[in-house]
Amino acid sequence: MAVEVVGLLLAAGAGERFGGPKALARDGDGTSWLLRSVQALRGCAEIVVVLGAEAQRAAALLPMSVSRIHADNWEEGMGASLRAGLTALAMTDHDVALVSLVDLPDVDAGVVGRLLDAATGRDDLARAAYDGVPGHPVLIGRDHWAGVVESATGDRGARDYLAAHDTRLVECGDLATGADVDRR
Repeated sequence: MAVEVVGLLLAAGAGERFGGPKALARDGDGTSWLLRSVQALRGCAEIVVVLGAEAQRAAALLPMSVSRIHADNWEEGMGASLRAGLTALAMTDHDVALVSLVDLPDVDAGVVGRLLDAATGRDDLARAAYDGVPGHPVLIGRDHWAGVVESATGDRGARDYLAAHDTRLVECGDLATGADVDRR
């Protein structure tokens, strides 16, 4: 039986090093980073986007089928966005979240699909790896949500929690680099 996974896209940051919110960024050909990231998550049972900086402008780009969460303290960093997203998901009946970031230009439906195929349930803790190097997206089962919320601070997100727990790596280096974009 396949596990239903909710896609949780973190897109709340101001993108200070980048020069503006990455949720509003576009490629040279006009492709929206936000919409590309949402499209990559289409294999998930539901998609939830965490917004913060320029939230109204970013929300206007999203299809109506995509749920939105506002991270009130998004200025604190990715940890605040992750906490807001997982706290909201804890009030649903979802058991597994696939957490992705808006600034992963080559992470597509192929990478997401491989992680979705690896989902097993509430105790999931797995992440994409690129040539053996851990990256994003990350599968986090409900059994870990409270621990991740407690440990997520600043721009560290789930990093410390994942390092302290047995986390399966799902190799995706044949599909993408997984590199995030911090500067234009």
